[in-house]
Order: sequence, then C-alpha cells, then structure tokens
Amino acid sequence: MFQGLQSINYGGREVLPLIEGGKGVAASNHMSSGAWAAAGGIGTVSAVNADSYDENGRVIPQIFHGNTRKERHEELIQYAIDGAVDQVRRAFEIASGRGAININVLWEMGGAQRVLHGVLEKTKGLVSGVTCGAGMPYKLSEIAAQYNVSYLPIVSSARAFRALWKRAYSKAAEWLGAVVYEDPWKAGGHNGLSNAEDPEEPEDPYPRVKALRETMREGGISDDLPIVMAGGVWYLRDWADWIDNPELGQVAFQYGTRPLLTQESPIPQAWKDTLPTLDEGDILLHKFSPTGFYSSAVYNDFLQNLEARSERQIAFSREAAGDHQYQLDVGVKGKNFWVTRGDLLRAREWDALGFRTALKTPDNTLVFVSPQEAAFIRKDQADCMGCLSQCQFSSWKDKDNNTTGRLADPRSFCIQKSLQDIVHGGPTDHNLMFAGHNAFNFKKDPFYSNGFVPTVQQLVDRIQTGD
Repeated sequence: MFQGLQSINYGGREVLPLIEGGKGVAASNHMSSGAWAAAGGIGTVSAVNADSYDENGRVIPQIFHGNTRKERHEELIQYAIDGAVDQVRRAFEIASGRGAININVLWEMGGAQRVLHGVLEKTKGLVSGVTCGAGMPYKLSEIAAQYNVSYLPIVSSARAFRALWKRAYSKAAEWLGAVVYEDPWKAGGHNGLSNAEDPEEPEDPYPRVKALRETMREGGISDDLPIVMAGGVWYLRDWADWIDNPELGQVAFQYGTRPLLTQESPIPQAWKDTLPTLDEGDILLHKFSPTGFYSSAVYNDFLQNLEARSERQIAFSREAAGDHQYQLDVGVKGKNFWVTRGDLLRAREWDALGFRTALKTPDNTLVFVSPQEAAFIRKDQADCMGCLSQCQFSSWKDKDNNTTGRLADPRSFCIQKSLQDIVHGGPTDHNLMFAGHNAFNFKKDPFYSNGFVPTVQQLVDRIQTGD
C-alpha cells in the first residue's frame, strides 16, 4: 500500500481508505460498487433512481403513467426504492463479505427521506452507511441511527459541517462514519459551492480541510474518524503530505471519475469512449442544473446549447420605463413587452436566425429559442415527475401544494430525463455527462495506454501504488 496509507475501521470492519464515489442516475450500480467492495474498499451504490430488473435481468424502463405531477412523483419514489434495494442486494452478493457497501443519495432529490427509509428498511444488514450531499441533510443522522448504519455527510466547508453538527449530528455522534470533504472546484456532478465563493477562483483544499478537522475537534470528534477527500483525486502520490499528517488526522480518499472507466462500470460504451478523448478544460463548472446548485460536466453540445440559450436573453418591462422605451415586435404575443433599443435589434436578429419564440423566465427576462425547442421545453416541463425537492425548470416542489410559486425557468432542463437517457445509451453529445475536472488524466495516464480498460480490482491495486 502507498506509503503511510492505512486501513480504516469502518462499521466494525477493516477496509481500505478508498471509497467509490456514488454517481446517479445509475452510473454507480451493483457491478461497480460490489466489485469495489470485493477489492477491499467501500463501494457506493447510487440510490438516486437506480435501475431495477425483470425476471430475465433486463432493466425495467422507468415509465410514468400518472396524469399529475404528484401521481408521477409517487411512481418515481417507488421506482427509486425498488431499484436501490435491488442494487444493494446484488452488490452485497458480489462483495462476498469483503469491504463495505454504502448507498448515496442527494438530499435535494424528490422524496429523499422517504426513499432512504424505504431502502434501509429493506436492506438491513447489507448497507454499512449512507453518503449524502447536495443540500444540508440535517435529518440524515436521525434516519441513519434508526437503522444502525453510519452516515457520511458530504460538505465543502467547515462552516457547513459546524451547522450540521450543532443542529443535529451531535445528537447521533456514534453513527457518524466519516465526513466527506468535496472540493467544489474539482468534483464532478453537483457540489457545494456557496455564494461566498468565486467559481472562477479555486481554493487550495488543504487549509479548508484543516479548518474542517479543527471544527470536528471542537465538537469532540476523534482524529481517528476519517475525513474523506473527494474531488480532484487521481494519484495518491499527489496527496502524500496529507497521509499520516497530524494536522489533518485520519484521511481517506474518494474516487468518482476514475471508476467510470472500468470493465464493471455500467455506463454505455459511447460514454466510456469519450473519456480518453478529454483534454484539460473540457469539464465545465456551470449553474444550469434545475437544483440551483453548481455542477461539473463535460462541456459538450448539450451544455453549449444551454449556454447559447441563456446568451439569447433580454430583460423586459411590462410598461415603458427608463431605457425600456421600445415595444418588442418579435417572439411574443401582445404588445406589453418593453425593451431597450439595443435589445430590440438583437431580438430581431435572433428571430431572423430562426429563434422565433421568446420564453419568459422568473427574472423578468426572455430567452429566444426555435419553435421546435420551445415545444421540447414545454413538454419536458409538463411531463415533470418530481425528481427534485424543488425544481427551477418545472417549478415543482415535493411539499405543500407541489409548486415553488415561481415561473418555470426555460434556461434549465429536465435533469431526470437527461441522466436516464445518457446512462441507458442515449447520445453523449446531447445529454448531461457528469465528470470531474481531472478527467483529462484518462488521456495522459499511462495506465490507460493502448485503450486499456481495467477491472475494478486492477484499478484499486493501481491506486494503492500511488499511481
């Protein structure tokens, strides 16, 4: 094992301090997580609308029959529970008693607490812990304690952990299995970048993790409880000064992007084929997600289209005021849209290029799209199945009267539809393709020379050498 790296005690068993990052929808499943655990680490089943299978082992398509969003939301929760239970049972069987199996949920996914209860109730003795991020999961500790499993909150700052600890986690301290620090500038998928941080100015993770450990010590948490470094982790040799470092205490490492390119990885071949073609800078940290969070994904045609859509945007007033003295005469019905002269000219140019439909946003702006794209956007909004606790794209909310009360935002997209499509063989250029910012190493790392695709065991062995 790489110099100084030691096994950790997790849930009463010795495991490698190497964790598979959970990736939903269905990008981390029983095959990858079971193999990771069998290799001695902590495998992580994504419990975010995981796949379930029929009696012949074929994936059951998640088709929704409800007439209302609420009815479809109930169907989605059942799919989520059934899928995650199926995945956990299969992963546990593959692990054959080695390593450990975790599940991963997004706190901001629709019905997160109901899904957690439903999965943990049916997988007693199989799941060792729950990793959870994308929000402030205050009730995570309470739910984990009910089922005697560890909880591993994902945070991006000491401040976030302090709030969680004081409000909730200190009351169930014995079930805290680790704290995952996710670098919001480097990690793939959704992250915890706050309004106080500049997405264009990455910060060194070391002082941030050091501050996290100091906060944990203030709460009486032992240095033996691991901080798991996630985001930007590729070669362990790059983290040599973190290992066996008394300032940081026990550390472990989470890998989200590297496990995508293994023989057991469930992602389609086209997605795997894309990874070794990526260059540095090909991953975009963006804020198009309907969650409202920043996230990182491959900068493909899908994200470029969302960027272009937002660039075709102008502000308007309902009456002439200030610089808004010109009536908009393209893209809208009616005359109560007042814009600046410059924006009027831009709107006419977009209309001439075929972007003839203007859609209102919640911020009193209009985005110009083609009539065909407008129809797709409106259909996706109407077909919402409530996959998030709150969705900016469709204005869904999973509480109260099931609406955020805000106008649905056409600058975003249906994330459930896109993630389900890409993981089940849809076009990689026209869907959201999550990846971490170090994905360019697939091209540079000699381990992957000549198109080599390792098994999970080979990858874990390689990681332990420092490479």
